Amino acid sequence: MTPFVSEIVGTFLLILLGCGVNANVSLQKTYGNGSGWIVITTGWAFAVYTGVVVAGPHSGAHLNPAVTVGLAVAGEFPWNTVPSYILAQFAGAMLGAFSVWLMNKDHFDATEDGNAKRGVFCNAPAIPNTFLNLLTEILGTFVLVFAVLYFTDAVISTDNTIIGLGSLGALPVALIVWGIGLSLGGTTGYAINPARDMGPRIIHALVPIKNKGSNGWGYSWIPVVGPILGATLAAVMAMVLQ
Repeated sequence: MTPFVSEIVGTFLLILLGCGVNANVSLQKTYGNGSGWIVITTGWAFAVYTGVVVAGPHSGAHLNPAVTVGLAVAGEFPWNTVPSYILAQFAGAMLGAFSVWLMNKDHFDATEDGNAKRGVFCNAPAIPNTFLNLLTEILGTFVLVFAVLYFTDAVISTDNTIIGLGSLGALPVALIVWGIGLSLGGTTGYAINPARDMGPRIIHALVPIKNKGSNGWGYSWIPVVGPILGATLAAVMAMVLQ
């Protein structure tokens, strides 16, 4: 696979399994309905694991615009490649979210709560507070990107092989994301990834869902801006500490 295709496929798998566990826990008449936060955070960790396993050898498995920007700010990834990676990540996220909606259509129909339906796709704050919600996304993404930079020393090697998030190995990355979800995710749902939130949110707006409720556009900038700020801060901090 080319890096572009790899980022599409890896992000597709990330969102298929990640939004999939949201659907399994939140929608009515699934076998996993109501199984709780531990199941959600574990499912997302395994979703990251799967995406990184597949995409890592081909693109470095960023799967996240914040990771791509963070690596570029740190001088570990070429800026001219950033737009194509982000485009691929959004495409993969939207394909993954659409697949989750399609396979769970009967369960969306069986669910009355519009917020639960939207929560399958994208994040919302447990308690709305613009500053603190933004801070949560900044801190969560800071942990992710700082850990990636600290442990991988991600570079473009002399033979032009891309080494990025995938060089960590999939399991440590999954454990980092699991830890972020368990420790920091309870206030906003820990998007820590602009494509993970905005791509599925767009699909939520487009697909026919009965009583879907609001798309939450008023909040939607926070899971985009927060992760980018957190990734930038992590990159700057990593450079200062070198």
